[in-house]
Amino acid sequence: MKNKVCLITGANSGIGYVSTLEIAKRGATIAMVCRDAQRAEKARQEIVKQTNNDKIEIFLCEFGDQSQIHSLANNLKARYERIDVLLNNAGLIGNDREVTAEGLERTFAVNHLGYFMLTNLLKEPLLKSPEGRIINVSSEMHRLSKLNLADLQLEKGYTSIKAYALSKLCNILFTRELAKRLKGTDLVTNCLHPGAVATNFANSANGFLKFLFKFSKPIFLSPEQGARTMLYLATEDEAAQYNGAYFDKQKVKNPSLDAQDDTKATALWEASTALACLQGLTF
Repeated sequence: MKNKVCLITGANSGIGYVSTLEIAKRGATIAMVCRDAQRAEKARQEIVKQTNNDKIEIFLCEFGDQSQIHSLANNLKARYERIDVLLNNAGLIGNDREVTAEGLERTFAVNHLGYFMLTNLLKEPLLKSPEGRIINVSSEMHRLSKLNLADLQLEKGYTSIKAYALSKLCNILFTRELAKRLKGTDLVTNCLHPGAVATNFANSANGFLKFLFKFSKPIFLSPEQGARTMLYLATEDEAAQYNGAYFDKQKVKNPSLDAQDDTKATALWEASTALACLQGLTF
């Protein structure tokens, strides 16, 4: 990894932090994408201290704001000619339904459109990698959702669990469609379920979801365990043979039938392109 540039979103905590630490140990140049400058800098300093790798920079972005995603992509392209690994990890679980400035349901905007926009806006530096990898963090919770293109914003019957499950289904469908579009290039893309990980990810949740996370936490995986599949896909030579697969415990696993629907994957791509105003800019 010494001559590779790795971009990790949600890099200052949880499995994002562990992945940043472990990839830094391997000598890569790393771009940490985070929301909070103070927390990001604290994490960066700790990683540099533990690894003696100071080739780590911080880039700030709120993925619920499309203008910030555009600015992030422009800053990254100005800084790095080539990006070898893009690890789309940042995400959230909301409470009440909120909408972004663009009028999009916030969980969908951050967890799905954030991946979709950043990946496509970084097309040029990603295609310059001789063995590039795009890795999307999904979840087994995708099985709780079915794609309804007429209600991607969950204007009917919103719950935080429905919104999260839908966003994770979208991650897999995005990966599936992207893999088709990457054929003939040096890039591959895969997605994964990290496991039920004991992090602060759901601290902002309330109601049943907060209860579920609180009382299940003792049996959850550690962040180190949760990051294993992500690190496998990012760093192992063997992982380069896969494209468009869904992984759990470092093994390929069949996602839900909805997540294997190529027609829905293509339709979601087209809808996402329109919602992100990226016509003519995608892979």
